[in-house]
Amino acid sequence: MHSLDNLMQAPAKIYEIKTKAPGPQGKLPLTDKMLRHSPSGNLFGLSQNVGMGWKANALDGKQVLLLSTQGGLKDEDGNPIALGYHTGHWEVDILMKEAANEISTHHGIPFAAYVSDPCDGRSQGTTGMFDSFPYRNDAAMVYRRLIRSLPTRDAVIGIATCDKGLPAMLIALASMHDLPTVVIPGGVTLPPYYGEDAGKVQTIGARYSNDELSLEEAAELGCRACATPGGGCQFLGTAATAQVVGEALGLSVPHAALAPSGQDVWKEMARQSSRAVIEMENANITTKDIVTNASIRNAMIIHAAFGGSTNLLLHIPAIAHAAGCDTPTVEDWKEVNRLTPRLVSVLPNGPDHHPTIRAYLAGGVPEVMLHLRKLGLLDESVLTVTGKTLKENLDWWEQSERRQKMKDRLKEADNLDADQVIMSPEQAQERGLTPTITFPTGNIAPEGSIIKSTSIDPSRLDENGIYYHKSEAKVFTSESEAIQAIKSGVIKKGDIMVVSGCGPLGTGMEETYQLTSALKHLSYGKYVTLITDARFSGVSTGACVGHIGPEGLAGGPIGKVQSGDLIEVSIDTINLEGKLNFVGTTENEISPEEGSSVLEQRRQSEQIQSHPELPDDTRLWAALQTVSGGIWKGSVYDVDRIIEVLEAGEKALKNE
Repeated sequence: MHSLDNLMQAPAKIYEIKTKAPGPQGKLPLTDKMLRHSPSGNLFGLSQNVGMGWKANALDGKQVLLLSTQGGLKDEDGNPIALGYHTGHWEVDILMKEAANEISTHHGIPFAAYVSDPCDGRSQGTTGMFDSFPYRNDAAMVYRRLIRSLPTRDAVIGIATCDKGLPAMLIALASMHDLPTVVIPGGVTLPPYYGEDAGKVQTIGARYSNDELSLEEAAELGCRACATPGGGCQFLGTAATAQVVGEALGLSVPHAALAPSGQDVWKEMARQSSRAVIEMENANITTKDIVTNASIRNAMIIHAAFGGSTNLLLHIPAIAHAAGCDTPTVEDWKEVNRLTPRLVSVLPNGPDHHPTIRAYLAGGVPEVMLHLRKLGLLDESVLTVTGKTLKENLDWWEQSERRQKMKDRLKEADNLDADQVIMSPEQAQERGLTPTITFPTGNIAPEGSIIKSTSIDPSRLDENGIYYHKSEAKVFTSESEAIQAIKSGVIKKGDIMVVSGCGPLGTGMEETYQLTSALKHLSYGKYVTLITDARFSGVSTGACVGHIGPEGLAGGPIGKVQSGDLIEVSIDTINLEGKLNFVGTTENEISPEEGSSVLEQRRQSEQIQSHPELPDDTRLWAALQTVSGGIWKGSVYDVDRIIEVLEAGEKALKNE
C-alpha cells in the first residue's frame, strides 16, 4: 500500500508559480462599426484568438473550421504516448496540419476541433457494439453544435476515416446548407507483405477453435495485419465505402477516396481540399449546391459499382435527410442496383481480393465514373467542391497525367494492370461480377431485408445465378450464443442460423461480424446461411441476410421462428430478387402463405429480450429513430415527427 506522501511527491520547482503575464502584444483590428454593432461574442473571440498566440495583425482572414475524428497522442517523432482506438484516426492530425498550413498560406485563419470515434473491429462481440450505430447520430449532433458554436466561421472542412466517424461527418456537413464544406477522407492502411488483411485476421479465434489455425499462426498473423499505423482497413468495408460515397457526392476533391495514409499523395489531398474550400467561399458555393437529389443518386450508383458496404444503406438516407433531399426508398435502391454493373474487384467481394490501395492506384472513384458515364448512368451536371461540374472533373481526369502515373505505379509496384482491379462493364461481365445488393422479402421479413448478393460464394450459385437453401433453423437470441455455437461445433455444413433480438431495440442494431467472418473463413462456412435482424460489417460476405424488418423485439416474425422450423431461402443474384420464408417442418411442409398464418398465431419467443447491458443512451436512440421511420429511413431523428408523437402521448396520458 503506497503512502500519500509517495503519491504526491513533486520537485520543488513546481512551486515557482506566476500570478501575472504581460499578455499578447499589439492591437485588435477593431472599428467603430464593429464596436457598435458586433455581438460581444465576436469581439471576445478576437481576444481569445490572440490569447492562443495568433498575431493581432493577422485576424482579418477568412475563418475555416477544421473538424476531425483525431484520436490518440503522439510525441514529436510520431511514437505513441497514448493510443487511439484505431489506425483510422491515428494519423488524422497530420492531415489537419497540412490543411491548416495551406489555409494560413492563403491568409485564412484555421480553427480545429475534434470528435473522435470508436472502432467497430475493436468492439465486435462486446457490449461496446451496443453504442456503435447510435454513436453516429451523437457525433453528427456534436459536429453540428461545434460548427454553430463558432459563429464567425466562413467554411468547414471535415477530416474523417472510419465506420461511424466519417458517416457522422458527412451527415453533419450535409446539414450545413449555407456554408462551403469539403470532406477530406482519412485514407487507408496498407496490407502486410506476408499475412492477412484486417478483416480475415478478426477470425483467428473461430479458426483456432475449429482446429484450422495454430496458436503460433494466430499470434503472428494478428501482429502484422495492420501494416501501417494510419488509415482505414484494407478492404472495401464501411470505412472505405463511406470515403467512396463522400467523393461520389461531390464533397471531396477528385481521386481523394482510399489514398494511402501518411504518404505524400495523401498529404497533398489535404492541401488541395483547403484550396478548394477557399475557392468555394470566394465563389459563394455552399453545400446545398453540392448535395442534391442528383448527387445522392450518383452516390448510390457508385456504391453499387464498387460493391460497397450494406451499412451505407443506413447512412446515405441519413445524409439525404440532413441535406433536405429526398430520402432514397428501397425501390430506389433496387432500381439503382439493377441498372448498375459492379466494376471493382477488391476485398471482400472479389473475385480477386485486391486491397483498397490497388483500387486507388487503378483510378479510384473517377475511373469507375468514366465507365459509368459511358452507360449514361451518372448526372454529370452536378456541381462539386472543385467549383466545377462532375463532367468537367471527369474530362480532366480522363486526360490527366495523374491518372496515367497512378496506373503506371500499380504496374510497377504490384505487377497489375489497372483493368484487373477496375473493369469495364464487358470485362466485369466476363469475370462474373454480379450486381451488389438484393432485398429479400417473405413471411420472415415482411418489411424487407438486405443481402450483399455479390459476395455469395460463386460455387453456391446455380447456372442462373440463384442461391437456394432449404433447411431446418437453428435459432439463437444473442450474438454471443451464436458465436459460441460456431466455435463449439454446433453449427454444421448445411445449417441455417437464425439470430434474432439484435435489432435497434435489442442491441442498438449491433454488427455481427464475428459470425459472418467466421462463416466466410471456416472451410464449411459457405454452406451455412445466416438470417438476422442485426446488421453486418462492410467486410462481411457470404449468404448472410440482415436488417430483417420488423425486428424480433418489435413483434417481427423473425422473433417467432423456432429451432427445427423449415426455412427456404432463394436469392437471384442477377435479377436481384429474393425470398425468405418459413415453410413448416420437414415432416409437414406448407406454403409461404400458410407459414404466414402460423407465424401470426405464434407468440414471440420469451428468450428474446433487450440485452440487459443495453445502455439507456442506446434505448433512447432506438425509440427516437423508430418514431422517425426506422432503419429504412436511415435511423435519423425526424424532429417534427418526434415532437408530434410526444405531444400526442402527452394528450393521451392526460385523457387517462
